[in-house]
Amino acid sequence: MKLLTASEMRALDRRAIEEIGIPGVVLMENAGRAAAEILLRRFAALAPGPVLVLAGKGNNGGDGYVIARWLRHAGWQVRTLVLAEAGTIVGDAAIHLHALQQSGGEIFFAADENALDQALSGQDALLVDALLGTGLTSDVRGLYAQAIDWINAAALPVLAVDIPSGIDATTGKVLGRAVRAELTVSFDSLKIGHAVLPGAAYAGELAVVDIGIPVDLSRETGERHRLVDAAEARKQVSPRPLTGHKGAFGHLLVIAGATGKSGAAAMAAEGGLRTGAGLVTVACPDCIQEVLAIKLTEAMTAPLPSVQGALGAAALPELKALWAGKKALAIGPGMGQGEETVALLRELIRLCPHPVVLDADAVNALAGCAEILLERSAPTVLTPHPGEMGRLAGASIEDIEADRIGTARRFAETYKVVLVLKGARTVTAFPDGRVRINGSGNPGMASGGMGDVLTGIIGALLAQGAPAEEAAALGVYLHGRAADRLLPLLGDAGMIATDLLRELPAARKELIDFASGEA
Repeated sequence: MKLLTASEMRALDRRAIEEIGIPGVVLMENAGRAAAEILLRRFAALAPGPVLVLAGKGNNGGDGYVIARWLRHAGWQVRTLVLAEAGTIVGDAAIHLHALQQSGGEIFFAADENALDQALSGQDALLVDALLGTGLTSDVRGLYAQAIDWINAAALPVLAVDIPSGIDATTGKVLGRAVRAELTVSFDSLKIGHAVLPGAAYAGELAVVDIGIPVDLSRETGERHRLVDAAEARKQVSPRPLTGHKGAFGHLLVIAGATGKSGAAAMAAEGGLRTGAGLVTVACPDCIQEVLAIKLTEAMTAPLPSVQGALGAAALPELKALWAGKKALAIGPGMGQGEETVALLRELIRLCPHPVVLDADAVNALAGCAEILLERSAPTVLTPHPGEMGRLAGASIEDIEADRIGTARRFAETYKVVLVLKGARTVTAFPDGRVRINGSGNPGMASGGMGDVLTGIIGALLAQGAPAEEAAALGVYLHGRAADRLLPLLGDAGMIATDLLRELPAARKELIDFASGEA
């Protein structure tokens, strides 16, 4: 699903008005009416209210006036509170305020704290947040801050108009304070602030409504950012042909593990098998090969010379022989950060002619020498968590988390890789600057080994011939969706990586069923 920035949405509105000739007052009417219709369906049990519409001075308030008028038309009890002096509303919003007044709507104006306190003294069943829209760029202050605090303290269902007031539509940041909505109705398209945290946590359930902007015009605007939900992910999967065999679905080489970390190699390998790789071979230190052979019934293992329990330079010739005939490599889980291992990893990354996914210690090995990535001739996917990303980018975790999209995009563009910045609402950035925000996953995934599984998932998709961009974005979605399927059964604590492994085939089947109309 497409995600727009605030500026892209403004440009789209402007083009609809100036190029197509649709008056802004008509777009506002369409937006408010569509939001009112959703409210009437979603909160039917609360009919006939009363409803309090809290409206600001701008166009978001104008949408609120339309909602109030249509709710009155449907027989609901509605009060509208305008955080401004009477006579200060202008433009399209003024036209709809006048229409609400002429229809007999009950309207209060509050331009100071005393008036606001008095207006907020009613007994309401439902609140509509039409205070601040997608144009907000600075911290909320004054009456608006007071109104937002009151909304959140009221503990009533809230419908937010376009975006919860106080959320930056482009970054998802909370600008001082923000409304916590149960339902947000967005116009024409979702905004980035709906999809990334913390904004996503404030938006509640999301609905997108058509406000009359021509489809062709909308399609031309804002394809740089997309939310990967089930509808997006199912485009990338299809049933296997009846003539398929293991050789047709790729051979994945996993290079992983060290003494004490055989589990990382095993989980990456099984992640590849559970995501459909026809064959998986694990190249590992000879000292843990026997353990891995016991852990992995279906995968093959290849023991390589080790130094103090980890792979070193002596393993490189055998690895070159091993990658012959493979379709993709997954490198890094549990390998360690010893000097010889780091040197080996850098050579592997530079020389390997196949698509690779790099995780954990393979990512760490690139700290300070990421330019190695520019020497590669085949597609590359990196899957750092924020700490690893900080080492790659020479930045603090706080800086990384403050600009996840920008950080991922800059690295992907600079080094011509697909960058998967893990975490809640994982960000996947492509070399051409496009970004995907993952819509699956839950806090139950905060458990050791989850990243190793993801490495195997993405490696398997690469081995099956998926382009690196698709393998990364789909792999991240499947990873999170498997965990979401487990959440009702296991809850948000105690879920472990091997639980998720067993759910991966069902997560993929779910997408196949959706695509074929069976679910």
